[in-house]
Amino acid sequence: MLMKEYRICMPLTVEEYRIGQLYMISKHSHEQSDRGEGVEVVQNEPFEDPIHGQGQFTEKRVYLNSKLPSWARAVVPKIFYVTEKAWNYYPYTVTEYTCSFLPKFSIHIETKYEDNKGSNDNIFETELKDQEREVCFVDIVYDEIPERYYKESEDLRYFKSEKTSRGLLQEGWRDTQEPIMCSYKLVTVKFEVWGLQTRVEQFVHKVVRDVLLLGHRQAFAWVDEWIDMTLDDVRNYERKMHEKTNIKVCHEQQEHSTTNPSALDDIEIHEAAST
Repeated sequence: MLMKEYRICMPLTVEEYRIGQLYMISKHSHEQSDRGEGVEVVQNEPFEDPIHGQGQFTEKRVYLNSKLPSWARAVVPKIFYVTEKAWNYYPYTVTEYTCSFLPKFSIHIETKYEDNKGSNDNIFETELKDQEREVCFVDIVYDEIPERYYKESEDLRYFKSEKTSRGLLQEGWRDTQEPIMCSYKLVTVKFEVWGLQTRVEQFVHKVVRDVLLLGHRQAFAWVDEWIDMTLDDVRNYERKMHEKTNIKVCHEQQEHSTTNPSALDDIEIHEAAST
């Protein structure tokens, strides 16, 4: 098990980011879905928890075979997906990732949002229970992003929002920016397989960090698209984008299954083996 705490600051308020987060996830999922890979939304509905109250439960399938390293692609089915289950009680969320093909693999993410610059060292005091973890600050402006994800329009060194007048963030912006908020994410990766555990857990944390960097960059780069939305507006946008993304992903999956039926055989074989 490898646990890290990520802190990602943004030039927004927690209340603003409630809209921005939903908008970003929906648009990002649609953009990243192509050639039968991406995010299929299986379930998205209101949910009530006895402790956290009203929230939203979402279940998704994340198809990502081509995004795996070569050593991993060699041992997984041709159609490979991870199941994501998320409970959103904003400003507190829980997200879990599992895979039936890899029963000893899981990712658990707890997220809390606060209006500060990442200065709360005790935000996960209850959850940690004296467990050791590394704290990683992610700078959405100046941290290097993987080249395949770079877009000039999303380079926050040169971006300024027309509607909020925020942007053109300079080195050290977290110390001077107002407003400012922080996403605190406690990420636990487990892959309890002898000989591969350290390698896989480190790789997954690198992927998680890259995804967090990209997603939070995009949320601010797209701020002028969502800043005037209400919660109802963004929920309607979310539903429409989910429908478009599902059509995009599922159509390609059906074509792949028709032209390559052995892929389904692979899944059945591997699932039977794991069971």
